[in-house]
Amino acid sequence: MKKSISGIFKEGILTNNPTFVQLLGMCPTLATTTSVVNALGMGAAVIVVLAFSNLLISLLRKIIPKQVRIASYIVIISGFVTAVELIIKAYFPTINKALGLFIPLIVVNCIILARAEAFASKNGPVEAFCDGIATGIGFTLALTCIAFVRELIGTGSLFAAADGSGGVQILGDWYKPASIFLMPTGAFLTLGCLIALVQKIQYTSEDRARRRRIELDAIDGGFHETLMRDPVTGKIVRRPALVEGSAEEVAAPADPEPAEVKQETADEKPQEEKPTEEKPIDEKPMEEKPADAPSDGGEGKEENT
Repeated sequence: MKKSISGIFKEGILTNNPTFVQLLGMCPTLATTTSVVNALGMGAAVIVVLAFSNLLISLLRKIIPKQVRIASYIVIISGFVTAVELIIKAYFPTINKALGLFIPLIVVNCIILARAEAFASKNGPVEAFCDGIATGIGFTLALTCIAFVRELIGTGSLFAAADGSGGVQILGDWYKPASIFLMPTGAFLTLGCLIALVQKIQYTSEDRARRRRIELDAIDGGFHETLMRDPVTGKIVRRPALVEGSAEEVAAPADPEPAEVKQETADEKPQEEKPTEEKPIDEKPMEEKPADAPSDGGEGKEENT
């Protein structure tokens, strides 16, 4: 499966950095990062060697026998290293003096041999050349970051010459340089802290990407609570139930049952019998009139007669 050019550069510089992720080439990383200028010089040499050795190895990958491929890779790499060393000696003598033995040691650099074996021998010339440039840039950026921290804390200045002269004073006279950062101990401390920082950033970005994938799966499956995918445009939009609707509908609680159902339920419910109130019985006996006593009207009639 062929990789795209953008994917090759992203992997070589960020996601699969040779120093912070693969932990390759530790010897020049710790030894040549006492200043930013030395780090840039070492990184430039590695970029040139890595790019052109990958290109030539990719062109000859079908001709070189498998039994002698490692020896053939070393011969090809050593040729480019010798050319780069002669150019540095001729035009940059101070850098050559500062880097010293580490330029010839590029021949056996783990980064160059690893990319030649893992990528250049299995891919085309264009992809191999781009992989060499991307990996070299990633290595150079790692060296520059380490050298930036070590030089700034160790001397208080930046961009000093390869022999230690000059430079731009960043921290004032009040700062007391911590010379331990110019020693091997400082190199290990700086490298460990930067590796931890890069791993933290990479873990955070991967966690965000994982959560985004889970959210997209929920949206596509229709399980998301607030978002959905528009069937016409395909864009992610809010659900209509959350966008439409008046304020009264939102404020008033929804009636779970219609009125007719409620009425039927009320009719079917048996009415409860209310207890009847009993009137108190008057126990006082009624007064009986005597039977012999005539009424007033009768007496009057007899007298008149």
